[in-house]
Amino acid sequence: MFAAERRQLILEMVRANGAVSLRELARVVQTSEVTVRRDVRALEAEGLLDRRHGGAVLPGGFTRESGFPQKSLSATAEKTAIADLAAALVEEGEAIVVGAGTTTQELARRLARVPGLTVVTNSLLVAQALAHANRVEVVMTGGTLRGSNYALVGSGAEQSLQGLRVSRAFLSGSGLTAERGLSTSNMLSASVDRALVQAAAEVVVLADHTKLGTDTMFQTVPTDVITRLVTDEPPAHDDRAATELQALADQGVQIAVAGAAGATAARHEVPLPGQRRTRTGLRSAAGPLSPDPLPDRPARVADLRRR
Repeated sequence: MFAAERRQLILEMVRANGAVSLRELARVVQTSEVTVRRDVRALEAEGLLDRRHGGAVLPGGFTRESGFPQKSLSATAEKTAIADLAAALVEEGEAIVVGAGTTTQELARRLARVPGLTVVTNSLLVAQALAHANRVEVVMTGGTLRGSNYALVGSGAEQSLQGLRVSRAFLSGSGLTAERGLSTSNMLSASVDRALVQAAAEVVVLADHTKLGTDTMFQTVPTDVITRLVTDEPPAHDDRAATELQALADQGVQIAVAGAAGATAARHEVPLPGQRRTRTGLRSAAGPLSPDPLPDRPARVADLRRR
């Protein structure tokens, strides 16, 4: 395929989906990620798209939020692997909150098998995924429906979360950096996510590698409040993702990295260096925060701490 044809196809994919990872672009155009990155740079120079960490977005992507159809087609294999790994953290009889998003929707599909579970959510997609799970109780927040991501937002949603206390919150977003934490492009969504965080003893962020190093308008979860990040295996040449993961680990975030192979996902557990401050005080990182989430699965363990 000639460069002009390849770049036209890349541009059409980005226009159709809003945001596409380099890995997905390389797969579709059947070339290397190095070549795709070169094409993306050329298209950015022409003002046709914007580069983002690990992918490409439509111009103005810092403030633009992709709708559900676009998000559901982006990084699908990575989201599946992340959901598999995150579901292993949930125990029978727990009460949790699950925020809106296509990755959390994938998580919800797996939570349908956990008996005695109570799930509080503002997401119609999460609720739908659990609607026929006989052993799972679903509690919906109030609020105003935001059609672009099928989530309930606004004061009604936030007020319904007051006084709630659960073990964990599972959240996604538009971007994640060590400096600023999790962020999103919509103010109403950010406000509800912050209310979800206040209801939880621990916060688990689900974010594929294309979101690492990306910063968007509204902060939802500061880095020092994030207990654990579940992400996917970045490309080997993606030094920026590795640097961002290291910076998150240095700030006390426990990191689990799943490969795109789903059930045989690779996993990295990063011991927390030193101590970190949470809403309940200082917590030592001398040992793991919780039991191994995948005790029965083979795993390749890599230490991401600075050498």
